[in-house]
Amino acid sequence: MSKVRTQRIAEQMKKELGQLIQYELKDPRVGFVTVTGVEVSSDLQLAKVYVSVMGSQEEKETTLLGLDKSKGFLRKELGQRIQLRHTPELQFRLDESLDYGSHIDKILQDLHDKGE
Repeated sequence: MSKVRTQRIAEQMKKELGQLIQYELKDPRVGFVTVTGVEVSSDLQLAKVYVSVMGSQEEKETTLLGLDKSKGFLRKELGQRIQLRHTPELQFRLDESLDYGSHIDKILQDLHDKGE
């Protein structure tokens, strides 16, 4: 399967999952979640969904647990919105890149303040 097609499908899944989680998911464990990326395998059987969660480490773990429990609902809704022969199995992963970036910014700001 072409790489361009899998990238297009991944972007469409990212958009649809973001809307589903924000507007249609009623699980109280799922707080403020942003879908930052989706990686789809070349055979479209597996999709790794990267999410960013605001809050403490405990809130992040609770949110991931809520998303894992909602996989069936999200996959069914995704299958209805995106016309594919097989809807990929969803795996949710925590995206730590935003936290890492803010940590680096803080270090750079501290170094800048010490230099003055």
